[in-house]
Amino acid sequence: MRKFSVSTSRREQMVDITGQVQQSVVESRLSSGVCVLYCPHTTAAITVNEGADPDVASDIISGLGRLIPRSWDFAHHEGNSDAHMKASLIGPTQVLIVEDGKPLLGTWQKVFFCEFDGPRDRFVYVKMINSETGAL
Repeated sequence: MRKFSVSTSRREQMVDITGQVQQSVVESRLSSGVCVLYCPHTTAAITVNEGADPDVASDIISGLGRLIPRSWDFAHHEGNSDAHMKASLIGPTQVLIVEDGKPLLGTWQKVFFCEFDGPRDRFVYVKMINSETGAL
């Protein structure tokens, strides 16, 4: 298993972590299998979406803010209930197919770490599973 850090600079932010994921796959020497990404933080998440136009990430943050405004009367009074809900909607994991030593992503796809309660220093776990042996 591997682990890498992600630092965020704003309360809500989508950070492109595609390069770190690709580097983890290369370092693992996995040729064919799956790469499991896991975010162990309750106010952050991981998603795959368009990375060519930064407006897409901005629209996702904005849209989630409209769905779950920070100003609701939440029972949890730490001031980050909206972040918990947004992280639950996006989810803590992504599974990527690895073939020929590379994660399979569509032409416009990138992997994003989604911060909803920053700025913070976070990390992502990466687990490779070999399609031949079931482990790596």
